[in-house]
Amino acid sequence: MAFQPILDADRGGQVLAQEALVRGPEGQGAGWVIDQVPPEGLYAFDQACRVAAIEEAGRLRLAETSARLSINFLPNAVYNPLACIQATLRAAERTGFPPSRLIFEVSEREPVQDPSHLLRIFQAYRQMGFTLAIDDFGAGHAGLALLADLPVDLVKLDMGLIRGCDTHRPRQVILASITAACRELGVQVVAEGIETAEECATLRGMGIGLFQGYLFARPGFRSLPVPAAVAALRPAAAPATG
Repeated sequence: MAFQPILDADRGGQVLAQEALVRGPEGQGAGWVIDQVPPEGLYAFDQACRVAAIEEAGRLRLAETSARLSINFLPNAVYNPLACIQATLRAAERTGFPPSRLIFEVSEREPVQDPSHLLRIFQAYRQMGFTLAIDDFGAGHAGLALLADLPVDLVKLDMGLIRGCDTHRPRQVILASITAACRELGVQVVAEGIETAEECATLRGMGIGLFQGYLFARPGFRSLPVPAAVAALRPAAAPATG
């Protein structure tokens, strides 16, 4: 596992959460790893990743900070929400990590075979007190439908929309519209994949308060990175008058 922080700009760049990211034996990314898993092995893989994320976070003493732990999950690998969460809860109990500080992210990049099943997962996780997020929003299969139907707390904007948004008017219009819709729905927006201070400033200007990306920290393999460039999260000073 590697970890990458999500920063809260409205709290001076405090780490809201550390996202757990699966890595291959030579540092390969999550996409490469998942491609090696046959369909019949997805359930065991999903379970193993959750447990590994919590155990690694426990070793790194994440629970001693105020940060949450964000875990990606494969909805098509969950056959029964209550049964499939048991190994996760046991790992949390074993390591002393509060389950109430777990965030579960579902990626929009994975085709949802049964939307009603995904809704049941989210409803069950909501009842258990987990924070819920849609990852890669704007990149995949059913973005607005997922946002309309699922009880989510966070939407993570896909980096394809973020890249170069400071100079790309169509991206600005789309991002501002998504942000406004989420605000009306009471859903927080995370801008992920931030690489430049200019991208950050543009998104801050839209009212986005949560950020993740290489500008602040690259994923740390088996470590919790210390964020840098936090000053970029401060809102631009108003021009002097008179």
